Amino acid sequence: MLFFLPAADTKKVGFTATKKIGNAVKRNRAKRRLRALFLEHSSQLKDGTYIFVAKQTIDETAHQKLKSDFEKVLIRLDAVKKKSNG
Repeated sequence: MLFFLPAADTKKVGFTATKKIGNAVKRNRAKRRLRALFLEHSSQLKDGTYIFVAKQTIDETAHQKLKSDFEKVLIRLDAVKKKSNG
């Protein structure tokens, strides 16, 4: 899950995982996975505040599926910069 609030000239990001996900090890792993995906896509993202919320299924989700879902959410929330032609 992603919450996005557009803003000018800054990117702020937060990651959260509730105890429903599991113990501290599982919660930290979930946040690390989200953080890695954010860093991979950060250059393509608009400025604003991003809050990523890990869901229970993140632990069983394969990397490719997680990456695909991550990209779909960013596009749906219009958080991706438009590509310039040139």
